[in-house]
Order: sequence, then C-alpha cells, then structure tokens
Amino acid sequence: MQTAKSLPTIKKVTITSGFWQHYRDLVAKEVLPYQWQVMNDEADGAFDGETPSAGPSKNSHVIANLKIAAGQQTGHHYGFPFQDSDAYKWLEAAAYSLQAAPNAALEQITDGLVDLIAEAQAADGYLSTYFQIDAPAHKFKRLRDSHELYTMGHYIEAGVAYAEATGSQKALTIATRMADCIDAHFGPEAGKIHGYDGHPEIELALARLYEATGDQRYLKLAHYFLNQRGLDPLFLEKQFLADAPDQDAAKALRDFDPDYFVAGAPLKDQQVARGHAVRVVYLCTGMAHVARLTGDQELLAACDRFWNDIVHRQMYITGNVGQTNSGEAFTYDYDLPNATDYGETCAAVGMAFFARQMLALHAKGEYGDILEKELFNGALSGMALDGKHFFYVNPLEADPLASQQDPGKAHILTRRADWFGCACCPANLARLIASVDRYLYTRKGDAILAHQFIANTAEFSDGITITQTNQFPWSGAIHYHIANPHQVKFRFGIRIPAWSASYQLQLNGTATHLPQQDGFIYVNAGQPAIDLTLTLDMTPQLMQANNRVAADYGKLAVQREPIVYAAEQVDNQAPLALYRVAPHAKIAYHFDDALLGGVGVLTVTAAREQVAAADSPLYTAVHAEALHPAALTLIPYYAWANRAEGQMRVWFHRR
Repeated sequence: MQTAKSLPTIKKVTITSGFWQHYRDLVAKEVLPYQWQVMNDEADGAFDGETPSAGPSKNSHVIANLKIAAGQQTGHHYGFPFQDSDAYKWLEAAAYSLQAAPNAALEQITDGLVDLIAEAQAADGYLSTYFQIDAPAHKFKRLRDSHELYTMGHYIEAGVAYAEATGSQKALTIATRMADCIDAHFGPEAGKIHGYDGHPEIELALARLYEATGDQRYLKLAHYFLNQRGLDPLFLEKQFLADAPDQDAAKALRDFDPDYFVAGAPLKDQQVARGHAVRVVYLCTGMAHVARLTGDQELLAACDRFWNDIVHRQMYITGNVGQTNSGEAFTYDYDLPNATDYGETCAAVGMAFFARQMLALHAKGEYGDILEKELFNGALSGMALDGKHFFYVNPLEADPLASQQDPGKAHILTRRADWFGCACCPANLARLIASVDRYLYTRKGDAILAHQFIANTAEFSDGITITQTNQFPWSGAIHYHIANPHQVKFRFGIRIPAWSASYQLQLNGTATHLPQQDGFIYVNAGQPAIDLTLTLDMTPQLMQANNRVAADYGKLAVQREPIVYAAEQVDNQAPLALYRVAPHAKIAYHFDDALLGGVGVLTVTAAREQVAAADSPLYTAVHAEALHPAALTLIPYYAWANRAEGQMRVWFHRR
C-alpha cells in the first residue's frame, strides 16, 4: 500500500447530475449566446422589464466601450464605470463552459474578445474604459466610486480561468500586466497610494492569480489591501474630495458612511457584517483565501466572525443576504423582512464563493450546508428556466399590486427582466453554474471531502477515481464508488447535511455506523475499491425562525432537503396571506416531470380564512375566525415566477 506524500489533486470533474447538467447546458446553449448579444447591443427586446438599479441607458454598450478604448471606433463611454466587468464575468463563464465541453464557435468569439481586451489595455497594464475614454486625469484618484480595481479584478479572474481552459497565454498576460500596474501604484512604499478600492474584488482575484503564477507579489498585494482596509476609515472620502467632488461618477454613493464600504475599522476589529452585501461577501471570500495562503490568524478570526454573524443572524432561509433596498445592504441582526427583502443574486453567488473558501480552511459541514443552500435556492432563483430572464432582487414575499403601487416595494419584481442597466447578476450566476464542478470536493489534511450531492465522476492524481451517482435533489439515495488502484492512503469525508434528521450508510453492502466529526463522516479509503451508499432523510420539514426575527414570528416555512418551497397564486387562491399552517400539518410529495422542467411538488394541509367582503368594515371587534380546510400547493422557490404573474409567499401564518 502506498502512502501519498501529498494528498491527491483533482485532475478533472465531470458533472453527470441530470439537474445540474441541464443548467450547464442551458448556460452553454442559451445564456452565453444571449448575453453576448446583449453586450453587443444586438438582443431584441432587451431591458423590457423594470430594474432596481437602472443604468443611464437601455443599451449595454460593453463591447463598444472596449472598442472605443482600443481605438477601433469613436465615442464616449456608456454605462456605469464598472460596465467592463459584465464582459469579464461572461468570459469567465465561457471559459468554464469550454473546459466542460469544447465549442469551436464559442472559442472563436472568446479568443476575439481576449484580442479586443488586449488592444484596449494601456501600455502600463491599466484597463478601465470609463477612465481611459472620458476621465483619464482621474485614474486611481476616486476609489470610493471608481470600481477600477473591482473591474480589473474581474478580468484577472477571467484571465486565469480562460488560460486554464484554453491555454491562452495572452489572456494570462493581460491579467499579470493589470496586476503589475496595480502593484506599481498601491502599497506601503513611499510614493504609492496607501489605500484600497471602494468595492472589494481585487483581493480574491490576486489570490487566484498568485495560485496560477506562483508570483508572491500578487499574494503580498492582496494581503496589503486587506490589512490596509479601514486603517483610515475616511480614506475613500478624503481621496474623493481631493480629486473632483463636482464630478461624481456614482452619485448614489456620496451619502454612505465608511461602514457601507466595509471600511469603518480595520478588519481585525470588525465584529459584524455591515454595509453593501456584495462588497461584504466578496471581501470575505478574498479574506478567507488570503488567510489560508498566508496563515494570518487575525484575518482568519475575522472570517469566522463575519461568517457567524451572516449565517446565524442575517441570512434568509433561502440563503439570500442583504436586507434593504437602501444601498443593497445588510442592516442589523435578526432584521429579515420578507416583502421588502433585497437579497441580490450577486450576494448569494458571493456567499457560495465564501462558503467554498471556508471549506478550504475548516473541514466543517456547515460550510457545505450553506453552499448547498445557495446553489439550490438563493443563487439559482436569479435566473428563469429559459436562461434569458433574471432577478436582481430575490424576495420571500411578492405581490404585483404592491410592486406597482408601493414605492417602498418597487424593487420587488414579480417577473424576471431580460437584462438590467446594472447587469452584474446575470453573468455572475452564469459563471457559478458553469464552474459548479469546482465546488464538489475539498482537499483538507489527509482527507478528500465530498460535500455536495451532485452526481459526477472525479479523476484525481495517483489514479484515484470517485464516481457519485444519484437523483438528487429529488431522491436521497447517494452512491459512491472509489477506485484506488495504487491503494493510496487517504480519508474520504462525506457531509451529513443538517436538514437530514437521520441517515443510513452501507459500506461495501454492509450497514455501517460512523461517528460524525463537525458534520462529516470519514471512511479510510486505502483499499483498491470501495462502494458507499448514503441514504438521507428526505422527509419535508416545517421550519420556524428564531423568535428574535420579528418578521417571521408565528410563521412557518416548508423545506424538503436543501430546497425551500414557495406558494404561487397560479396554484393557490389569493390572497396567500390568508392561509394558515399547523405545526402538525400533513405534507405530501410527488414529482411532476411536466411542471417547470420537472420539479418536486408539495401539498400541505392548511386552513384558510374567507376573504372579507369589499364593503365590510375596515376594523371590527375581535371575533373567532371561521377557518375552512384548504390545501397549499408548493413548488421550489428557485422556480417561482416562471408562469403566470401573481403573488408569492415562503412564510405562512401558523395555525
């Protein structure tokens, strides 16, 4: 038997899950072509929906901006300062798609995009088309709202991914030239800018670039940005005022305090998650990555604090984060309103990034639980089943009338829009789905952790192959076959999800009980072959929130395995608020392959109060309610708003 000098590395993961392969095929065949059309201003009917973050025009103009910066056409910059990042996230998603399934036509487009980006890049490596075209005198002088490092960070991520997928040295060279430009301008040395970007992203991008190149400068710079953040809470404001306060590129940001930018104090001193939700989770992702690579214990402790506050006190049952429309931000612990919830899709995607990095730090099942929650709920709800319509905001309660007539709920859409002026979410979700094969296994110590129940075949170094088969998320029978021809010694860790009240395990056909360690069970896997069958408890559960959550007090939600369920008006009589569910309600499950692309459907016994007549008094003395037996039909939350427009609700009054 061979003892590995280092843990086997992952060579290739092939997704075989019917559920996820459908979505990955959708990205390849529908999402990427459609988004490319939009970015080239060629999509018919784009922007026909309302958007909570409307841009200055109904055009994307992303590719045109790059062409203007490259000198291929003339004109002014169009859109937000960070408009370039839409193309970069799209390129990253395309890279993952190409890696999974080569596509000559797509690669011709992406190679052309890389050529265009190279032409647009300045001689010193700088690339931000807004500043190159319309504000060259203000480069790196207004970091509060410029998004320069954010935008270049997104390209660096794309460049690394594209080089890995296609071998493109040009794509990687663009990324290293960007990073070198940033390194020349930022750092503790005299003559450099002693600051940080208003929107975190560069930190996680530089960590990825370091891993791709081995160049310590990039890790050192990422570490610098993290430790510099908040040392001077007024840095962003002072820099902006010193530059050109009368030329505000993002006027909406001028009234936010340093906490909004996660810069109110050094990270080592920050105790809770405050500020813009996407900024927070991107920063946490970079912080966790850099803490692991450097061993910085103060950053590691900050990761743990932020995780615990977000997950245990500020997260919706769907995994969405960011409670308020004002600044797309976190508010305070246990404040989780359902009808005004923001829950930006990008924030859910960012939480998946954060969870993945935390798994690399700690072999703890909770991180896998939250990653799973995001994948099947909070993030996935951001895209329609056709791949061409999107949610920016993901509420847990919606009513078309309220969205149309209450300005405080105007950000709550009851049908997905085909694009947004601020289009950060569509390509962000596409890159997560296209790269989901990278989220299934984590190497930790002497163990390979299998923490997601997504059917796949994984090939590792030293000849190890792990094959997982299942019909998840509709069935809880999970089978693993581990082929280990060289009998390399390692432990195989399987997550036991918190939602499974019980489970059974068979090892080579024999019932086996193994103790849990932080949410994982471990099997010594040094044999030539092992077969494991894990059977999870898929019984639907009625859920309640901590009673500190005022919005959900006296209410119940329904969950089956990781999937949170919702009621839609198309299946149930409105108003949905009149339904009441008892803690002992009976729940029936069936799979409907003709509904919404094939979904599990729940029918819950409930009671319903008769709606008051239109001419009845507005207020009356308390009286006994007349409740009538009823049944609630529930579908997975991620699939709502794909049929007739109407009310939607996740939480129901408790009977």
